[in-house]
Amino acid sequence: MKRIKVIPERCSGCRICELACALAHFKVNNAKKAAIRVFSIYPSPIIRTPIVCRQCDEPACMEACPTGAIRVGEDLVELDQAQCIMCLKCVEECPYDALFVHPEVDHPLKCDLCGGSPACVAACPTGALELVDGKTGPQPLLVKGKVEYENMKELSPGADGPGTPVRYVDGGKVIEG
Repeated sequence: MKRIKVIPERCSGCRICELACALAHFKVNNAKKAAIRVFSIYPSPIIRTPIVCRQCDEPACMEACPTGAIRVGEDLVELDQAQCIMCLKCVEECPYDALFVHPEVDHPLKCDLCGGSPACVAACPTGALELVDGKTGPQPLLVKGKVEYENMKELSPGADGPGTPVRYVDGGKVIEG
């Protein structure tokens, strides 16, 4: 199954991915209608990361859907808009907070990989998004409004004073922040 891999260290927070998604699906310049959202965590270090559907093998959103509007397809987890009753159980149950709601849209906003060629991946100027086959490896998590990283921890908080880079470990390699 194809998935969008997020590389948060590369994300500048420009939110071009959000605009590309909204333009591709709704033909509007409105980032709130995107199925991808960039979250920024302050104060130090500033962390920016896109949150997007992970196309789970066993999606919690699908299990929560009372109408069967969400199902695992050949290449992605699909949302059948015609079957959706907008109960938002899928939004509540997604462990990654990767489904979104907009008051002008009659279904949850869920990544559909733009039919195989995601607009957000193509538009990202820093390469923070990649389309991959299979598992994506460690990914950022949005848990109750706070971004956390699987397999990532802070090594040093820039102890040498302001302007000193923060160092992280991600999967065994050191990343300067």
